[in-house]
Amino acid sequence: MEPRQNELELPFPELRGDQPPIPVRMLNEHVYCPRLAYLEWVQGEWADSADTVEGRHRHRRVDKPAGDLPEAGKAEEEKIDIHARSVTLSSNKLGLIAKLDLIEGEGNVVTPVDYKRGKRPHIPRGVYDPERVQLCAQGLLLREHGYVCEEAAIYYVESKERVKVPLDDELVALTRRAIGELRATAAGGRIPSPLVDSPKCPRCSLVTICLPDEVHSLGGTEQAPRPLAVPHHEALPLYVQQFNAKLAKKGDVLEVSKDDAVLATARIGEVSQVVLMGNVYVTAPCLQELMQRDIPVTWHSYGGWFYGHSIGNGHKNVELRTAQYRASFSESTCLRIARGLVDTKIANCRIQLRRNWRPEEKPERVLADLKRVRAQVQRAETLESLLGHEGNAASMYFAHFRHVLKQEADPALLAFDFGKRNRRPPTDPVNAMLSFAYTLLARTLTVTLQAVGFDPYRGFYHQPRYGRPALALDLMEPFRPLLADSVVIQVINNGEVRPADFVSAAGSVSLAPDGRKRFIAAFERRLSQEVTHPLFGYRVSYRRLLELQARLLGRFLLGELPEYPGFVTR
Repeated sequence: MEPRQNELELPFPELRGDQPPIPVRMLNEHVYCPRLAYLEWVQGEWADSADTVEGRHRHRRVDKPAGDLPEAGKAEEEKIDIHARSVTLSSNKLGLIAKLDLIEGEGNVVTPVDYKRGKRPHIPRGVYDPERVQLCAQGLLLREHGYVCEEAAIYYVESKERVKVPLDDELVALTRRAIGELRATAAGGRIPSPLVDSPKCPRCSLVTICLPDEVHSLGGTEQAPRPLAVPHHEALPLYVQQFNAKLAKKGDVLEVSKDDAVLATARIGEVSQVVLMGNVYVTAPCLQELMQRDIPVTWHSYGGWFYGHSIGNGHKNVELRTAQYRASFSESTCLRIARGLVDTKIANCRIQLRRNWRPEEKPERVLADLKRVRAQVQRAETLESLLGHEGNAASMYFAHFRHVLKQEADPALLAFDFGKRNRRPPTDPVNAMLSFAYTLLARTLTVTLQAVGFDPYRGFYHQPRYGRPALALDLMEPFRPLLADSVVIQVINNGEVRPADFVSAAGSVSLAPDGRKRFIAAFERRLSQEVTHPLFGYRVSYRRLLELQARLLGRFLLGELPEYPGFVTR
């Protein structure tokens, strides 16, 4: 039997220049799941869960600095008792930085203590490997600063138990290997593959960002995705359309007022975004609080025209935007994405007509014509020809749109008679609502894309123009019939919006304030409506679906998916 060849330790060289040190917490994540560490550290992704919120709450005491960590030589000479909390240490040689919860010791012999929110696991060592590696890295940092550190400890808050972790040669080797692996993965610039059918995924706070089952399913595996991407979000947009209103922060509450009279209030934690329509004043403390919480503020004209939005520092995922820009300069990639978007849009238009058709005679002719255009779309060789096919399909669709609207004997309802699509300005109530719905949808997708990490102004089908959210317009194409046209059909056929809810001036028609409120409410209800995903089989709200589609586009651009999967409703 040949003798076993020992592995040579080849650590990464000392950090130089602007290379960032690895947070020790990321080593924990890397040993637990390499993809999770990459998402958090390299791509800057983060999402809270019940576990992370509870962990911060239980950790609040040790996060307050207390006590001092003296220089090691002085501590040894004077035999100082050490009890220091929330101490930050770093080392360029190790390439690490850490905030240690607690350091205990006497002289230069110390023990780092880490606090965990749960109970001690009943396993042979009493501590899982990710936590052992994290503690060992803290011990290595203390050694780099001149201290003697032979063991660490972990304190489980819920069970109130303290478990010792010896820093033996095996653990040190495991930790150094983890440091090298994480630095190599980050330097390679390629995200690790998701775990396969892992029990770790359902409770992970980043499961709706990582999309492990969805990526594997779209990549060709036969396993059906678990319903992971469907957490319920209580936060909803706050719309302010009162002329000359003031939006201010009072503690944890947003307060809308005019002339010192309070019109409405909303808890900041229950607000997903703030939508300002017309001349609304926002106080500086309020805007700062919203930016710190990553709650976007979108600005519209009083008539609903979308000007733009304000947000804090924005997303840190430079890799995603780099992939987006690279793909946007590739004609073949742009055409490939655009074909899918237009094909999906026409498919959803056919479904919309078929579902809502009111005359007795079925729309077989127009459905067949739209199907024929879909086949032409798949053969389109340029964006220009694709645009022509889309325009042809839109003409067919809107030529028959009046047949999905309810027409009663009441002569007043003739105000909702629809002849053809027109805009800038819309000249009848139906076109006014369609334009307003498209504006709301564009705003929703612009904010969603920004939150995911995209640049919403660089698209693939819609070419960039000053002030136009091209990527938002791209992704909204398949959802125009599902989320905009359907709301217009609903408010007309259900009588939620009446002809008296419109004002006309200089040939332009627009919704009056009361009608606009009811229309916005209908649009937000539609976004909250759940639908069964045709590819993954679980139910998801349209609001979450827009984010899911944006993240799937990111997975495609980063090379994890062979195609961008469009959404065609069942």
